[in-house]
Amino acid sequence: MAELIRTNDVALIAVVEALLNGEEIPVHVADRHSSVIDGSLRFIQMRVLVPDDRADEARELIREADLGEWLRD
Repeated sequence: MAELIRTNDVALIAVVEALLNGEEIPVHVADRHSSVIDGSLRFIQMRVLVPDDRADEARELIREADLGEWLRD
């Protein structure tokens, strides 16, 4: 799995999930429940993960939605 985004911004996570699901790119948000506990401390952040073979496609989709600044290298 490729990590695309790491954040505690639930609105951003929701938008990215909807964007990827709309293009039928499998998406998993890791640490969703753990980040709620420590979210304000930034110890644990949610991570948007996609299959390695769909990562380039997902990154391009996120860039086209003007959310490229959130992508991890």
